[in-house]
Amino acid sequence: MQGGIDALSAAYRAFQLKGATDNPASRAPWIFYNTWASQERDFFWGGSRKYLKLMNEARILADVDRAAEMGIDVFVVDTGWFEKSGDWRVSRERFPNGLEPVVARLREKGMKLGLWFSPTEAAESSDIHARHPEAVMSWHGVAAAPHSVWETEQSRFHCLVSAYWQSVADELIRCYRDWGVTYFKWDAINQYGCDSPDHFHGDASVPAEERAECYAFEQVRYMARIVDRLCAACPDAIVDFDVTEGNRCVGLAFLASGKYFAVNNGPYFPDLDHPYDWSASKYWSNVFVYPGPARARVARTTLDFDRWIPSVLYLTHYLPDAPRTSQKINLASLVLGQNGIWGDLSALSPEDRAWFGEALAAYKRVRDAVTSAPPVRTGVRGGSPEIHEKISAEGAGALAVFAAGGVHDYVTAHRAGRVIWKTDNVSVVPTADGRARITCRFNGADAALVFFAPKEVVHEK
Repeated sequence: MQGGIDALSAAYRAFQLKGATDNPASRAPWIFYNTWASQERDFFWGGSRKYLKLMNEARILADVDRAAEMGIDVFVVDTGWFEKSGDWRVSRERFPNGLEPVVARLREKGMKLGLWFSPTEAAESSDIHARHPEAVMSWHGVAAAPHSVWETEQSRFHCLVSAYWQSVADELIRCYRDWGVTYFKWDAINQYGCDSPDHFHGDASVPAEERAECYAFEQVRYMARIVDRLCAACPDAIVDFDVTEGNRCVGLAFLASGKYFAVNNGPYFPDLDHPYDWSASKYWSNVFVYPGPARARVARTTLDFDRWIPSVLYLTHYLPDAPRTSQKINLASLVLGQNGIWGDLSALSPEDRAWFGEALAAYKRVRDAVTSAPPVRTGVRGGSPEIHEKISAEGAGALAVFAAGGVHDYVTAHRAGRVIWKTDNVSVVPTADGRARITCRFNGADAALVFFAPKEVVHEK
């Protein structure tokens, strides 16, 4: 094959970025913030034992202001903004003035609104359940039991492979038109669990096992139908499907319509060497909620796909927590294209938020180049050093180096433009052939980051 595997992967990557979907908004390299980590922290570390305590107008408006200082583009209000699942109306208990004040503040700051949704869950008192009682999932003839959705009222799981799917799409379109929601975070869609003979995955003449397998196969196609119906009416809408948990479909099919939310918090154990006592409620059953190199190293796993599938399609959230070494590790990870920020913004100092704001302002100047540039990686993930180069043919992009200590030199594989921002532990010297020699110094686990922009063209008089 002419060009070899590198040419093939670059061509396929470009196809996934620009040719594989009719919904191009899903490929935009926006910077996302999601409230869920602050909600979990309040539950476990704040002692509230309530996931929705922070879900109120005052807290959300304050966090919008903090996110704006940091350069966030899309502010995602996670679970609890709604009164009940299925109908997806605003909780007037938590937001007495509706979402209008939040929407107004976001517009003032030039930001977009994102909301959490669980498309397969609908409250028993919801209008959508009343219209589609036949869509309730069942297994071996037993209907899905009622359950509470994040401290809201009792709901049941509904099957997307039924007429219910169109009503879900229309409800999302209404949310777009009512509040300007452009980002829809989907959660809790498990690939297995329905063998009902009353849906579109087999009638009573088909064995139950085959109906169950057909549901698992067809589910992603109906998810895509919902996204495509939404985006046809609302072209700037983006749907992200959270695939953090088990039993969730991950493949190329959904990427033709939307994108993936690749890393939430997991795995759900306090450490990896000892069994977890679930009765000991003082513990948070998660090892990756702490600042430092561990979470970021694991979260960068999905960058292994970037050679073929652009990293912008695998939204992954990184922690902005101090100390600065951790902030550099997380910043250098997220700007490689995964573009998510997690955590409690109220815990950051004004100086920390300003530092992120300065860095992300520089990143925004080159993020289109980072998104389109095929990756060059030196060293293994978690190695010392681990080097990621995302530089376009025009010399724009980013270089990120992760190491546990020492001094490390690297010469870019591509010609590099002028330096527009860098961390304080790196020096850059142009080479004779237009590339860049990078020297990084580490006193411990840390990262070095450089953004390059194309050199200006000087026109002679």
